[in-house]
Parts: sequence; structure tokens; C-alpha cells
Amino acid sequence: MQYAFPLLAIFIWAGNTVINKLAVGAIFPAEIGFYRWLLAGVLFTPFMLTKVIAHWPQIRPNLGRIFILGVLGMAVYQSLAYFAATLTTATNMGIILSLMPLMSLAMAIISLGQRLTAGALVGAVLSFAGVLVVVSSGSLGALLQHGVNLGDAMMLIATLAYAVYSTLLKKWQLRLPPLVLLYLQVLVAIVVLFPLFAMSPKTGLNLQNVPLVLYACLLASMVAPLAWMQAVQRLGPSRTTLFFNLLPLITALIAAVVLKEQLAMYHLVGGLLTLAGVVLSERWTTVLGRRVGVA
Repeated sequence: MQYAFPLLAIFIWAGNTVINKLAVGAIFPAEIGFYRWLLAGVLFTPFMLTKVIAHWPQIRPNLGRIFILGVLGMAVYQSLAYFAATLTTATNMGIILSLMPLMSLAMAIISLGQRLTAGALVGAVLSFAGVLVVVSSGSLGALLQHGVNLGDAMMLIATLAYAVYSTLLKKWQLRLPPLVLLYLQVLVAIVVLFPLFAMSPKTGLNLQNVPLVLYACLLASMVAPLAWMQAVQRLGPSRTTLFFNLLPLITALIAAVVLKEQLAMYHLVGGLLTLAGVVLSERWTTVLGRRVGVA
């Protein structure tokens, strides 16, 4: 039963990557990016407002940090994914997203003083090679000639933003209940994304796109984070993070069934290299400095 929580979160997030793609043509990226957080804020407020008031003495001195977390984790990461979906495939997005644990590990080494391990170094090389294979569609020569697809580049930036978010979350250790912190970040996203929403062209809500907004709000913005929090409490952060490695595989399978995306050999090779790199970085814990006599 304890494994049901991380698996539920991963399936929802994988499905949301496909929702990003289904939203193309049905609703503008700035619209769905704003509506999902607006609806989440409306639904959260009756339950969370009294908790925010009760924790205000702890919240007030951390407002700047909460704002930064909301911008990175909710506004930048989520919104860029919608824009990326207009230019790349859900399968590519899932594989690029699988770099997030490795990016977080690299930032922990740089900013939190975590020791560099042999696994982290080898894993970084393997994962980088895997993503290169995917974004080049299996032709590194074409990549050098034409550059990275704009959608893939957006997804890389989005993944990097969430990795920075995760690192800051660990570094700052805000002593707030997870739900209160999540709610406050949702409010930040609403405020930050409103100008983009106001200036963007609009499709308007209709029978075609309302289910997409509801999935993004109810499942991806509310149920999945709650399930992930439960998983962290029951399994611990390290064991829970391992489930993230399933994201590219589940995303590719859902995309193949729902979107009829064709899985090419470069997806398989790139996905396996990226996955192997992440697993190595988490499992191979020999400290590199000790081996070479530096630490």
C-alpha cells in the first residue's frame, strides 16, 4: 500500500505531460497555465486560509523565499512545459524531465556542500548523452548543424528551474506544514502568471478544454503533490525519489496509446542512457574525493 502513493503521483504527472500536448490547439498555454492555479487556489482557500493565519508569524519573515519558490516551481516550470508542448513531443518532454533528480544532485553538490561521488560523475555523463540522443533525434550531426529544437530547449530550462526549486527547498528548510507551503506557492503562481494571461490571446473555456484544465488542477496540482508528500513521509525522500525514474517510461507509454506518438530507436537508447545515469548517480555512492586522495 505504501508504494501506491508515489506510483499514483508519477502516473498523474506522466499523464499531465500528455495533457500538455493535448492542450495544443485546444487552449493557449498562458490560459491553461493560469486557470489551473486559479482553480487550485479557489479550492484550497476555504481549507487553508485559517492555517495561513495561524502560521503567519513563521510565514512573514519567509515571504521573499516563498515568492521565489512559487515563481520557480509553479510559474516558470509549469508554464514553460505548456509552451514546450507546442514544439516537441510528450515522449521527449518525459525523457528530458527525467534529468531533474540528477540536476538537483549536481546543485546539492555545488550549493549544499554534498560530496561528489563517482556515481554522480558517471551518471551525469550518461544522462547528458541520453538527452543529446533524444533532442538530436539520433543524429548528433544534425544537432550540431541545426541546434536544439526550441521545445526541447524550453523543457530543459523548465526542468532546470524545478531542480533549482528543489535545491532551495532543501537549503532553506522552511518550517511550515507542506500543505501551507504548497498553497502559498499556488497564490504566488496566480499573481505572477496573471499579466501573461491578460496579454495572451484567449480561446476561452469550452467543452473541449475544460477537462484538460480540471486534470491539470485537480490531479496534477492537488492530488499528485499530496500523494508525493505521503510517499515521502512513509518511505523517506531517497526511496521516494527513485520512483521518479519511472516517469519517462510511463510518459512514453501513455503518449504512444493516447497521442499515437511513434517510439523510435533513439527514444529507447536515449531513455535508457538517461535512466541509467540517474540510477547510477543515486546508487553508486563512492565518494570521488576519497578515491583520488582529495578529501
